[in-house]
Amino acid sequence: MSVHVTALTDPEETSAGRRLAWLASGSDGRPVGHAFLRLFTGEGRLHLAELDVRVHPAERRRRAGSLLLDAAVAAARKDGRRALIAQADAGSPGAAFLTAGGFRTALTLTYARLPLADADLPALTALAEEPHAGYRLEAWDGMVPEPLADTYVASRRAMDDMPMGAVSYGRVVWDLARVRAAAAAVAARGDLLHTVAAVDRSDGSIAGFTELVVPGDGTGDAQHYGTAVLPEHRGRGLARWMKAASIVRARARHPRLDGLLTDTADNNPYMRRVNDELGYLPTHTAYEYQLDL
Repeated sequence: MSVHVTALTDPEETSAGRRLAWLASGSDGRPVGHAFLRLFTGEGRLHLAELDVRVHPAERRRRAGSLLLDAAVAAARKDGRRALIAQADAGSPGAAFLTAGGFRTALTLTYARLPLADADLPALTALAEEPHAGYRLEAWDGMVPEPLADTYVASRRAMDDMPMGAVSYGRVVWDLARVRAAAAAVAARGDLLHTVAAVDRSDGSIAGFTELVVPGDGTGDAQHYGTAVLPEHRGRGLARWMKAASIVRARARHPRLDGLLTDTADNNPYMRRVNDELGYLPTHTAYEYQLDL
């Protein structure tokens, strides 16, 4: 079967990047796979692109994936990108495909889930209510409240030294516009963004934060996004405190939620220990792959 690859117009563009898309179809015109290439446009990430290739299981090993990969690599090079990243679960066909395509393993991620039906709510509540000298907790939905906006933007630098293995991930530069765009993107797809932050009582600045995105109907599994503490406030148990409060809050406000999902780099033992202590159970391993262009 011959395979034809067609470039598509993808209207999705955000403050973080734009996408290119391709469709692979058979000689009969039937779609067999597709690829998306995200070209990051934010300051500090102009060297990077992210790839997602999908081929129908029945159509694999017929060069559709390879042709889609070739098109994406050529486009990334033409745009001046120096690195291409992609993710696949350990042992999956996608992992084998990326390895065969010349990608190297750059980061190992452990995915974990907290089944809320089995969560120790009394223990989590005790952790969330435990005093931390010099700090208080604040929580909000959606966009950060205006009085905390500037200090919240400043706290995003807590993610700058997040362990990323050998991935050339660059540095995400946050400003108020990016914070607003991120909150708006979650709302636009009908989901709910919940944030819990630790505030330094001495000056009212945010010392750390944790984000949770809940499905709009309050069912299924919610997904943890960023959890980070500024370097000068680390070693005080703030991450565990904030995350415990986030769990308790989600359980109370969304009683039909089944579980909470998170992922952690294997070279981030501190956050893995926090998740273990809070009751998260590993579900699977995935790899972040990189192709140097």
